[in-house]
Amino acid sequence: MRVPLSWLREYVDLPATETGRDVQAKLVSAGLEVETVERLGAGLTGPLVVGRVLTVEELTEFKKPIRFCTVDVGQANGTGEPQEIICGARNFAEGDKVVVALPGAVLPGDFRIAERKTYGRVSRGMICSSDELGMGDDGTHGIIVLPPEHEVGTDATALLELYDEVLDIAVTPDRGYCLSMRGVAREAAIAYGLPLRDPALLDVPAPNSYGYPVQVTDPVGCSHFTARTVVGLDPEARSPIWLQRRLQKAGMRPVSLAVDVTNYVMLELGQPLHAYDRSRLDGPIGVRRAEPGEKITTLDGTVRVLDPADLVITDHRGPVGIAGVMGGADTEIADAETDPETGQVRGTTEVVIEAAHFDAISIARTARRHKLSSEASKRFERGVDPQAAAAAAQRTVDLLVLLAGGTAEAGVTQVIAPGAPRTVAMRADHPDRVAGVAYGRETVVRRLQEIGCDVYGQDELVVTVPSWRPDLSEPNDLAEEVIRLEGYENLPSTLPKPPAGRGLTERQRTHRRVGRALAGAGYVEALNYPFVGEQVFDQLDLPADDPCRRVVKLVNPLSDEEPALRTTLLPGLLGALRRNDGRGSHDLALFETGLVFRAPAEPGVAVRLPVDRRPTDAELAGVDGVLPEQPRHAAVVLAGAREQAGWWGGGRPADWADAVEAARTVAREAGTELVVRQGQYGPWHPGRCAELVVVVDGAERTAGHAGELHPRVVKAFGLPARTCAMELDLDLVERASAGLVRAPRISLFPVATQDVALVVDEDVPAADVERALHEGAGELLESLRLFDTFTGEQIGEGRKSLAYALRFRAEDRTLTVEEATAARDAAVALAAERTGAVLRGA
Repeated sequence: MRVPLSWLREYVDLPATETGRDVQAKLVSAGLEVETVERLGAGLTGPLVVGRVLTVEELTEFKKPIRFCTVDVGQANGTGEPQEIICGARNFAEGDKVVVALPGAVLPGDFRIAERKTYGRVSRGMICSSDELGMGDDGTHGIIVLPPEHEVGTDATALLELYDEVLDIAVTPDRGYCLSMRGVAREAAIAYGLPLRDPALLDVPAPNSYGYPVQVTDPVGCSHFTARTVVGLDPEARSPIWLQRRLQKAGMRPVSLAVDVTNYVMLELGQPLHAYDRSRLDGPIGVRRAEPGEKITTLDGTVRVLDPADLVITDHRGPVGIAGVMGGADTEIADAETDPETGQVRGTTEVVIEAAHFDAISIARTARRHKLSSEASKRFERGVDPQAAAAAAQRTVDLLVLLAGGTAEAGVTQVIAPGAPRTVAMRADHPDRVAGVAYGRETVVRRLQEIGCDVYGQDELVVTVPSWRPDLSEPNDLAEEVIRLEGYENLPSTLPKPPAGRGLTERQRTHRRVGRALAGAGYVEALNYPFVGEQVFDQLDLPADDPCRRVVKLVNPLSDEEPALRTTLLPGLLGALRRNDGRGSHDLALFETGLVFRAPAEPGVAVRLPVDRRPTDAELAGVDGVLPEQPRHAAVVLAGAREQAGWWGGGRPADWADAVEAARTVAREAGTELVVRQGQYGPWHPGRCAELVVVVDGAERTAGHAGELHPRVVKAFGLPARTCAMELDLDLVERASAGLVRAPRISLFPVATQDVALVVDEDVPAADVERALHEGAGELLESLRLFDTFTGEQIGEGRKSLAYALRFRAEDRTLTVEEATAARDAAVALAAERTGAVLRGA
């Protein structure tokens, strides 16, 4: 909400010395979010005067239309002679009153006006447009043409109200009343302790039976509807400058007198209004829900298919407006047009004014359903004062009569659904207990009365909430009002004292260790939105019955293209990799740890938990039982070079082994040993995919996969060739952990190294051989490393050689050669038994 300070002063007698910054500080202290204070006219200096165009000479020898004008500026130029000015605009003619910047003037942007020769003539000034003066959009996109009554030579800065300050307030959803000058003025009056001149306090005639007929068939959706009629409007009447300037300062564009007046009253009182051309209405105005398949062409020219939940305004033909959102084109106020044959000016001369109160939830849903946010819907969504409808209609009628020469018909239509004022019971000391400050009953009552409440009672207060505050519904709301008006800055600051011995859980520590380990290995963390579209599972080449395809869908997704919660981290990471690669970063290693969401096999409905007591364990268990499973995963993606080339030697591209090593790094931090074997799953290349297995409660469980992505997946996602990835169920890996990770013991005794080369069939996984060697070598084995593989004629077709380095060490002695050899032989024997391995050369 943009609030011009000059307009605010009409309702509150602020001290003359108060600047916009001062008012901002006061309103911020009262709880309003005043984001900026804009100084209009900053950098603008005169002379800037009203001039009358005497002559216009068209200069046709140039590529674009240029006009040489003489303009009467009175005595403002010191001579009284006409001012010669070059201008390229076409929207003015001889005799028009315009705004002239004379030599010496400085316009916004440090644009200095001086005599200069251009287009073969001398230009002594400039005829100004609204943009050049920093006024905003006036709808003409051309020169400002003033009404003829303004005297030549008059100071245009005062006439156009170019100097002002505008407060830009970010109105939160619970402060809908501040989307009006009336609401902000009330807050300013309370902040300064000054009286408020309420613009809604008008003499409104009583409703009668001969107003324009209105039929409301949905009193829940429309609780108040006021209709007034004004006839005899001058179709040529224009909005006066003061009205246009207030709209512009508030961020709205002047359109026509009738529309400008309804917008002005909306900004003033917070009540959205709509003006119908009565000659275009067919029968009574109705308010109802839309029928299936009904359509309407709104004021923006769009044909919209209505939903049965939409509240609409109708006549005998059908919908003529979407209630509280936007009017229809069929009853739009017509622009003034001159008949070329008769010279008669045609336009709207009779209007019906609508001032209604619509249900906030209904309007919010309609606006989102049609993706049609308007100034009216913003206010109805946040709550509009239902008692202000009649005053807003009267204010609109008064302005139309004053500015357009119309006549208000005596008929007044009011349709009001039965209702009673809202009351809230509250202990007088409740704000004291909430804030921890002793305010006292007198202060509580005074503050509540300042915001418009009626308060009765002594220790137990009964508070009648004002109609413009729908957000006040319980004692805590009233306590908040007292506390904010007394000043949040006056609340005592008490730091909490956390109990000793509580810190991160073991699960949290593990997750942090995993992140640090991956970052230390050269990966960069990428945090992605947890939303996906179901088409991504086709891109990942997952089978139709894959559990990852069973998703949890959101009722109100941020994007219709991604309505589901992710079941894997890969889509987000691969999207991040694609974006970075497309922007020139080709050597990438990204990781993410986060939750994935698995829908239950049989979806259930959660019970509604009570709010007046603590839920029972059974009730909480019932809620937990229908929640999706949410395991935490860790994933990495790699592309490009893993090791850079340089003077030290050639580089190395990232490959499947790096993805597997990332999985091992994660498992080590969780205190788990991974079993790595050849696998085949979804997005991974079938010949370059590792299945990652852990042992939980004595049974092997697949925790994830790692390797190079399938070429089809790479193509579907637009990824670099040979992109690799790994994803691991971190919760499952933690369950397989043996407990706390123990620090390695450092032995003082030397190591004994034994190398062994084993020949096995080509289809025997190296992991199986390695597992047998580990188990057979016993306690003396410190480490085991595969350092060479070989295939060739020397060892036979269909066979391969695996060379391992075994390190043996004892904690209490130096091993003898015999002990190391015996351990090695035991390892080889078990490997031969389990995998058919034989010593190479034996």
